[in-house]
Amino acid sequence: MNSAQTDFEKGREEALTPLQWAEKACEALMAKYEPEQLPPDWFHYHQGVFLSGMEQCWRETGKPQYFDYIKRWVDSHVLEDGSIKKCHTGELDDIQPGVLLFNLYEQTGDERYKKALDQLVPLLKSWPTNPSGGFWHKDHLPNQMWLDGLYMAGPIAVQYAKTFGASEYFDTMTYQAILMAERTRDPKTGLLYHGWDETKEAEWADPVTGLAPEFWGRAMGWYPIALLEMFEFLPEDHKDKAKLIDILQDLLISLSRYQDATTGLWYQVVDKGDRADNWVEVSCSAMYVLSIAKAVRLGYLDAKYLEVARKGYRGVIDTLKFDENGKMILGHICIGTGIGDYAHYVARPTSENDLHGVGAFILMCVEMSRATL
Repeated sequence: MNSAQTDFEKGREEALTPLQWAEKACEALMAKYEPEQLPPDWFHYHQGVFLSGMEQCWRETGKPQYFDYIKRWVDSHVLEDGSIKKCHTGELDDIQPGVLLFNLYEQTGDERYKKALDQLVPLLKSWPTNPSGGFWHKDHLPNQMWLDGLYMAGPIAVQYAKTFGASEYFDTMTYQAILMAERTRDPKTGLLYHGWDETKEAEWADPVTGLAPEFWGRAMGWYPIALLEMFEFLPEDHKDKAKLIDILQDLLISLSRYQDATTGLWYQVVDKGDRADNWVEVSCSAMYVLSIAKAVRLGYLDAKYLEVARKGYRGVIDTLKFDENGKMILGHICIGTGIGDYAHYVARPTSENDLHGVGAFILMCVEMSRATL
């Protein structure tokens, strides 16, 4: 066992600062993948969330290797005219990586990045919607709204609105956020169901409500992260902001009640931690820690909830392992998952150093570094 592993076993959360853990995660994936090789082989949110975490790490450390890595990945996908080589433009998942273009444009002045944003974001103006005006998650899933759709489209659209004076996107995305919360919230638990089909035609949809059957961990993680990122660019006096703050507070307080007392983590199916076949899932836990800590820092949540975040952070750190080269391994990450019943979720495989899991981890660590200053 090398000395790093010895220190790690002695006390994970004491061994390194949160920002150092974020850097360890960046280094692990940088060692595994050249940026052009990040999977999958198209413009997708898996790379987008990981590189969003790396961008935050760059902002805190100023280390050029992080900026250069992000730029190399983006440049491998965005052509000179701003078009993207391979992007499924009927899926919200493939809009999300566009958030990386703002900083690249700001830092370099290269018009190619703005051209790409000018092609991506306006797709939302003609996006297919359900009868209530909610965005379909994917063009081959008619009328289905998924919680993670807000993360895929909300931050990029609201930042675009603020950066380029396209204020119509403020109302577009606050409407999506409110509709999603109002239709998926369970009044008993305060939690949000994974998805909603207004037409009730999806095989998973409740025949009366159109709701998904369960509260899946990672789906609920995307939603508050999206709101908090949108708040960074949404005008303070926007007509919907107070309502969205109420939604954020309600969800995060509700989630805090389901934190596992022993591990500090949250379960794959969040409200059923008492079932023997359910299991604690790291990516959603990182997302909840990030959201709670950030909401406290920005004044949207009472400071007492920072202890929930700290306990969750320690729980995530306690799951970490190292490989034979001393590189960090983050496990217990549910692979990409569609909507299903309880048996569907608990049977899902897990992965190690999966991009959206590591992205959530990095974002969590950077936020915890800010929370503990």
